[in-house]
Amino acid sequence: MRLPRIPTIAVAVALLAIALGLAACGEKSEDTSTEAQPLSLTLDFYPNADHAGIYMAQKLGYFEEAGLDVNIETPSDPAAPLKLVAAGQSDLAISYEPELALAHEKGLDVVAIGALVNRPLTSLIWLGSSGIKGVGDLKGKTVATAGIPYQDAFLKTILARVKLSPSDVKAVNVGFGLLPALLGGSAEAMLGGYSNVEGVDLRQRGKGPVITPVDQLGVPTYDELVLVANREAPAADPEKFRLFIAALERGTDAAVAQPRAATQAILEANNGLDPKLTAAQVEATLPLLSARTPGQPFGYMDPDEWATFAGWMRDNGLIGSLPKPSELLSNAYLSDEIPE
Repeated sequence: MRLPRIPTIAVAVALLAIALGLAACGEKSEDTSTEAQPLSLTLDFYPNADHAGIYMAQKLGYFEEAGLDVNIETPSDPAAPLKLVAAGQSDLAISYEPELALAHEKGLDVVAIGALVNRPLTSLIWLGSSGIKGVGDLKGKTVATAGIPYQDAFLKTILARVKLSPSDVKAVNVGFGLLPALLGGSAEAMLGGYSNVEGVDLRQRGKGPVITPVDQLGVPTYDELVLVANREAPAADPEKFRLFIAALERGTDAAVAQPRAATQAILEANNGLDPKLTAAQVEATLPLLSARTPGQPFGYMDPDEWATFAGWMRDNGLIGSLPKPSELLSNAYLSDEIPE
């Protein structure tokens, strides 16, 4: 971080002021020390459109201005981020509300401190050419899934609304092969792809996909992407985490204002991405990243919605007990602190 200019006074006094670290105060959000605080952030996946606000904040120096030296890490294993945070090996991680509830069930002392995307992205998708008009038409069809237990429960809930059961469809676990299964014709529909990622990919290919997020199909709404910390870390140093979220908000707003620059920031972080597809995915993702709950600050998580979703998880046998929202989330580190 650059130090502010020292007023024109006697050289000896100026040198003394520098030696003592008495630089003039900057903005309130900035750290007045000469050394930035290190903060490690583990992503949920490789850099992609979901991380546009993060990489814009890094590119434009917003983390640095907040007095933070942010190190962004890509996990080698998608299951690793929550474990790293729980073990104190990463300050923050991006994860998913359902995964956080499962981690709590396993005894990991982690807590969500802000939402990146405050609605489901996980969707049921089929191609316009499939002849499928609604969920009821999935009877006897093959549905490709990612093999994630709570997404299997999504499918059960979705089918129940039209009086079907999982046995009425052929669910096939294809892992990361959702798109190949759908495009190759081995499945008529897929569940697990994101509306802003796989959905956009299919649109760019001219496949006319029908994309329906799971909360429009009977699954309670939830926060798809959340910032997760070890519960003790933000309690011990709350300002550090507030500054991160405030800088992230600035980065997100900048990405919305400059989508081309946001796309470039993602491409610089991951040069293996297709530029045209990434630009389209960023365009679809920015409204999701910038969405605010009316009357609430950036990153707000609704405790009532979390309670409802946790109840759905318990009722579907995914967790054994019903945690209180305060055991899973804290809004205390947002720009406008919310009493808990």
